[in-house]
Amino acid sequence: MTAENVEPPAGTLVVDTARDRLGYVMGREGPYVRLRPVAGGREWDADPALVRRATDEERLRAVAERTRAMNTFSSGRIFG
Repeated sequence: MTAENVEPPAGTLVVDTARDRLGYVMGREGPYVRLRPVAGGREWDADPALVRRATDEERLRAVAERTRAMNTFSSGRIFG
């Protein structure tokens, strides 16, 4: 899964390199790692060999994306 071959625990922010998407580890589903998008939404399955921990820069991007989504939701607008 990662360079260290250690699977990140649930809640860890990771990058699915096959999709170039940030997501939070939710657990395992068979041979796959289950990820949830940063701003919420539908979970997806990722190949553990193609998932790595997010860098500091990616973490900052995730915080900004999540904040924008929460602000949009609280104002009643559609996020997109």
